[in-house]
Amino acid sequence: MAEIVSSATVRHLRGSAQKARLVVDMIRGKHVGEAQWVLAQAKKYAAAPIRKLLDSAVANAIDKNPSVNPDELMVKSAFVDEGFRMKRVRPAPMGRAYRVQKRTCHITIQLASAAGEE
Repeated sequence: MAEIVSSATVRHLRGSAQKARLVVDMIRGKHVGEAQWVLAQAKKYAAAPIRKLLDSAVANAIDKNPSVNPDELMVKSAFVDEGFRMKRVRPAPMGRAYRVQKRTCHITIQLASAAGEE
């Protein structure tokens, strides 16, 4: 069983957790190079911040242990939690008001070494 080499977290990312989970599910369990390619090709709003987060996790792994090979890292776990909701009011007909919830999410990516798992 591979141990976690590094992790990175982005907090208060604008966008719903449900939509970010669609992107995170595409990269879970993949090697870092393949995950970066998938995120570059994805046409989802959350793909760009998640790709930046993945690059940060790789940089954390290299910073922690300079002898680690980035090509041998894989996304061991990636998950999305719901963040706070900004509550706003939008005018509605006949003097009423609609409530608008602007959602945020927290994304965590953990990398593990895949050297002995192939």
